[in-house]
Amino acid sequence: MAQQKLNIIYIMSDDHDMKAISAYDRTLIRTPNIDRLAVEGMLFKNAFVGNSICSPARATLLTGQHSHLNGVRDNRIRFDSSKLTLPKILQAAGYQTAIVGKWHLHSYPTGFDYWKILPGQGQYFEPAFISMNGDTARIQGYATEVITDEAIAWLERRHHDKPFLLLLHHKAPHRYFFPPLRYIRQFQDKRFPLPPTLHVDTRARGTAWRSQRMSILRDMQLSSDLKVDPAALAGIPALMPDAQERQYYQAIMNRIPEKQRKEIAAIYAKRGEALQRLKPDARQLLELKYQWYMQDYLACVASIDESVGRVLDYLDRSGLARNTVVIYTSDQGMYLGENGWFDKRFMYDKSMRTPLLIRWPGSRPGKTGALVQNIDFAPTILDAAGVAVPRDMQGQSLKPLLFSSGMFSRDHLYYHYYEFGRDHSVLPHLGVRGRRYKLIYFYTVNEWEFYDLQQDPAELKNLIHSSRHQAIIREYRTVLKALRTKYEDTEPAGELR
Repeated sequence: MAQQKLNIIYIMSDDHDMKAISAYDRTLIRTPNIDRLAVEGMLFKNAFVGNSICSPARATLLTGQHSHLNGVRDNRIRFDSSKLTLPKILQAAGYQTAIVGKWHLHSYPTGFDYWKILPGQGQYFEPAFISMNGDTARIQGYATEVITDEAIAWLERRHHDKPFLLLLHHKAPHRYFFPPLRYIRQFQDKRFPLPPTLHVDTRARGTAWRSQRMSILRDMQLSSDLKVDPAALAGIPALMPDAQERQYYQAIMNRIPEKQRKEIAAIYAKRGEALQRLKPDARQLLELKYQWYMQDYLACVASIDESVGRVLDYLDRSGLARNTVVIYTSDQGMYLGENGWFDKRFMYDKSMRTPLLIRWPGSRPGKTGALVQNIDFAPTILDAAGVAVPRDMQGQSLKPLLFSSGMFSRDHLYYHYYEFGRDHSVLPHLGVRGRRYKLIYFYTVNEWEFYDLQQDPAELKNLIHSSRHQAIIREYRTVLKALRTKYEDTEPAGELR
């Protein structure tokens, strides 16, 4: 007799900003397959993470805990695989569990009946995978397609009399934003509207804005990020890449199958030709780099959308759609040129907010503005499986929001980011986000920020010294202290006066 419990497929891309999903915003791209989840399920307008960086988000999925409790505060810390996790709980409840794709937690997965993972960040072309016996081998193809192939293959050979949890984790559209050839062709000549804040002067802000290294103009690399051949930059000393960047460029290009490499190089050669022809000033260079960034990033997103379509089509063909919860999200948001930036990390909504779409058989389709967070994902999946949520999980199930039971309530979200001194030099900070206001504390430099998200959604006007807002600021400081107590965050964080 076929199993009756709900199956769960959790699809997580990497750095996929909600603005790059047309169900949220049609300005940049059309994503018909991801949009299908919005039409047939629930779109969450206010889904957020508690620490906007890769490894911590993945540890939160497994544990239902904020970073300070699950132990993974940044990308360098090894996840303790002995911990009680979502897949272990489901295994004990009779579920088959599998993860395919990006892992990025330094230890090997545990609690999975099957796993096949990318080493570290993985590669876009000819990706290597680590299998359960510890062997590492390259697989021919493009990462998004290979991960999808492997996931569907596991669905086909699984035990069909048992329910399952499948974590399908993509590399794309993570830096260095390298799409497959067919989407490079499709996006190479597209032009995108400039963000209103692309040219904002970040030097006029506080220490955190001045110290960050996520500027498209200064920190996004022409050769490794944007695939401009270093030879094309000869004669433009200010743009010449260093030896490390040149080496990386050669390495990523050499991974492309020879039949495709020549055409890809020819397409990207147009960028070098433009730089030689225009000899751009800083403003022009920023706009060129922005357009190239969007072309590559969105072409990667198109490959993700295609993958989602393949999974949904498989569920339809196999009859699994009627009994399978499908969740689509990202490990965090992503700056797409706002403030002249790329990357994430900050508590500002562009990086703290993440897309979230859930198609749950029998639930009501629609949209919700409830404040939800990635600590809620594990409890939601356990609820779908009919399994009790452990007391040490800090989130709550989102099922009531899909079935109108009115049992979900949250007024404030907690955030704590730790990593500094590597990559993008974003200062550690913590804070609280409510429905209208946000309080942020950069505790290593003792600087506070406060924003009215209704009046200032771009978070450009720091109101911390506004006399009109002192009462609500005091209230939010009290809430911040209360959330630190509630979530048991005893990490040093300066003086929360």
